[in-house]
Amino acid sequence: MNPQPSIPQLTWPGVLARRCMRHALDKPANTDQLSEIVASMCGAHAQILSAAELSIGLRCSNCTRTDVRQALWAEHSLIKTFGPRGTVHLLPAQDLPMWTGALSAIPQSSSHALHVRMTPDQTEAVVAAIAEALADAELTIDELSAAVIATAGPWAGDLVMPAFQTMWPRWRQAIDTAAHRGVLCFGPNRGRNVTYTNPQRWLPAFQPADQRTSLITLVKQYLHAYGPATARDFAQWLAVPASWATELFSSLAGELQLVAVDGAQAWVVAGDTSTPSVAVPEALLLPYFDAFIVGCQPREWLFPGRASARALANGQAGNYPVLLIDGIVAGVWHQRRAGRKVLITVEPLETLTSAQHTAVTQQATRVGEVLEGVAELTIGPVTTGAHA
Repeated sequence: MNPQPSIPQLTWPGVLARRCMRHALDKPANTDQLSEIVASMCGAHAQILSAAELSIGLRCSNCTRTDVRQALWAEHSLIKTFGPRGTVHLLPAQDLPMWTGALSAIPQSSSHALHVRMTPDQTEAVVAAIAEALADAELTIDELSAAVIATAGPWAGDLVMPAFQTMWPRWRQAIDTAAHRGVLCFGPNRGRNVTYTNPQRWLPAFQPADQRTSLITLVKQYLHAYGPATARDFAQWLAVPASWATELFSSLAGELQLVAVDGAQAWVVAGDTSTPSVAVPEALLLPYFDAFIVGCQPREWLFPGRASARALANGQAGNYPVLLIDGIVAGVWHQRRAGRKVLITVEPLETLTSAQHTAVTQQATRVGEVLEGVAELTIGPVTTGAHA
């Protein structure tokens, strides 16, 4: 009988160092590598666009929010669209074929009541109408709604979707589906109004990639950024059924490898079992919904002890900007603008050492630079609640 191969043994501090390095949190990358940094994060959560600008800016030396906006709206090396979990993300344009191929392959389910849902044929009609309407235009939601209803039919405009104390037309439940099919992304704001367009206007050669190939690539990119991780971790990150993710991981058995992190087994890409010898940064300030905080598991290791109660919202990560000390959550923080000043309040869970205070001050200064202001740091309680 052949002996079973031993499972590589990793430590939690080593995994933290590996993840920080791969997120460019230990040593910021060059500004000309901005899209590569976003790729290494598996996208930057952009429901709050200013938070996405800060997430990216903190990972690039000498980068400011203007550089991120230039990449997004002038160079189109970043695309704002619906990404993992159906939430708004900035994704690298170079990876958009993979993302749309993978996201369009995810099993679909609906939380809407039966009378609200669209049939598969209706969904196809709406996606086709969106693609046609945005082919040569940047439209507000009202303009897009009028175009979709005119093309698909009056049923698409039935006000049946409860949303923010009002009712949305039926067709809007397919807006993220259209994004995942590669026919919709965000355009630049028109005043205070969000606009949508077709990414092919900016990326003429763009087409969604093969679904199976895309899913394999996405799993590997996720594990590179957040591994070691389990299929259940991946399912939570992508908001897919755990059974589907488990089956997907099982189908990749030859391309993935089990390791143990302080005794807990999880997956990495085959052969990717090393951890760096460098230490994690002494202190980091990460904004709302930063990819590192949302994607890293296990939660109880990243948010130990009091950090869980203070920095999670009903178990959900990202609703508070967080202070990391030695790679784990050790407090929360908040910033507000006052002219050129960026007023930053940091609430550590334990008294900072002199070295930690110096590192937090340096981080606050960098936050101010990314936001094109001058930081003023206060160490004290944060009274702002969690972001919804």
